[in-house]
Amino acid sequence: MSECTHDCSTCSANCGSREGGAKAPGKELPHAMSRIKKVIGVVSGKGGVGKSLVTSMMAVSAQRLGYNAAVLDADITGPSIGQTFGVHQKAMGNELGILPAISKTGIKLMSVNFLLADETDPVVWRGSMISNAVKQFWTDVIWDDVDFMFIDMPPGTGDVPLTVFQSLPVDGIIIVASPQELVGMIVEKAVKMANLMNIPVLGLVENMSYVMCPDCGKKLYIFGEGKVDATAEKYNLPVLAKLPIDPQLAKNCDMGVIELFEGDYMDKAMATVEELLK
Repeated sequence: MSECTHDCSTCSANCGSREGGAKAPGKELPHAMSRIKKVIGVVSGKGGVGKSLVTSMMAVSAQRLGYNAAVLDADITGPSIGQTFGVHQKAMGNELGILPAISKTGIKLMSVNFLLADETDPVVWRGSMISNAVKQFWTDVIWDDVDFMFIDMPPGTGDVPLTVFQSLPVDGIIIVASPQELVGMIVEKAVKMANLMNIPVLGLVENMSYVMCPDCGKKLYIFGEGKVDATAEKYNLPVLAKLPIDPQLAKNCDMGVIELFEGDYMDKAMATVEELLK
C-alpha cells in the first residue's frame, strides 16, 4: 500500500483516516492535512444564552479526558472564543494553509478575531461573505489531528447555521437554552432545522438554570423550575446539563481562563458526545 497523503479526494481506500475527512455528498473536505473525527455544533435559538460558554466547557472537558479538542468559532459577527480562552494572537500561516491558535492546554482555536487588525473592529459583511469565511475555517485551516471539533454557532436559523449544516459533516448538535426563554418554541425551531438537515440532536443544555444559595446550599430556581425538562420530554431529547448562575464561571470567561473551571457540569454531555466514537 502506498503512503497515505491524507487527501481523501484522490484516494479510493476505505481506511480509518477517511473518518471526518471523506467528502460526503454535498459536504466540503477539510484541509488535506486535517483529520477530524467528530464535529459537534452548539446552537441556540437566540443570543445571550451562554452558547459560547457551553462550547468552551465542552472543549475543555474533552481535552481533560485526553482527547484532541478544537473550537471553530462560526459566530463571525459576535466572536467570543478568543476572549473566553484568553487567546488574542493573530492567526499565522504558511504556504500550506492557516494555522489555528493554541490555548494554554492545547485546544485548537479559530476565530475571525484572529484575522482582524484590532479584535474590537466590527465585521460588517453580508451573509455570503460570512458563510464563506466559516467554510474557509474548515477547508483552509490545518487542524491536524482532532477527535472532537465543537462549532460555536451564531444564534438562530440563518445563513451560517444553514451553511454549517449543509457544508460540514456535522455529527450532532447540542441546543442551549435558558429558563426565561420561550423554551418550547426556541427548541422546536432548532430541532426542526436539524431534522430538515438530517443532523441528530444530542440533547439540551439549560444555562442560568438556578442559583446556589451561599448560606444553605439549596438550589434557587429564580426563573422557575422544570421548563427545559418538559420541553425535552415533548421532543424526546435528553437534558445533558443544567448550568447554574455562577459568578466564578462568568469571571473565568471574562479573564480568559475558562480552562480553569471547576465542577462536573458537562460530564453527562461529554459522555453523550463520546458515544459518537463507538
